[in-house]
Amino acid sequence: MMTLTFRQVCICVLLATIFWGLATLFIRFVPDSFTDPVWGTIGFITALPVGFFCVWLICRLANLSPEQSLAGCFVVIADSMLMDGIALRWFPALYAADDHVARLGAAWLLWGYGASAWIGLMSATVRQRMASSGVHAGG
Repeated sequence: MMTLTFRQVCICVLLATIFWGLATLFIRFVPDSFTDPVWGTIGFITALPVGFFCVWLICRLANLSPEQSLAGCFVVIADSMLMDGIALRWFPALYAADDHVARLGAAWLLWGYGASAWIGLMSATVRQRMASSGVHAGG
């Protein structure tokens, strides 16, 4: 695994902040997406393609080599989780006025982080294998 440049780290931190902010706004302003059983399930399912898109976007915007992609994804996931931890502990009203909605939103966030971590790992593995075989890895 290659280390990230300062510029790449800054881009990853900026992306983490944007992703976290968008997820927070979604929880705050579309609470029915978490309390309704059907929409709640759809939210968990749609987190998967969103995770693939986010991993692709991280690699693309931070210009990550195949060897750097896992580190870049880790920076974004770790920073987003830190922001969530701070917000859930000291500013839970950012997510929702209702604790039930905040809890369901937090579950969705955790699911999204876990899914994105697996997607990032799989993506990094594929990109590294493609690069070692001489195939353009994209990203």
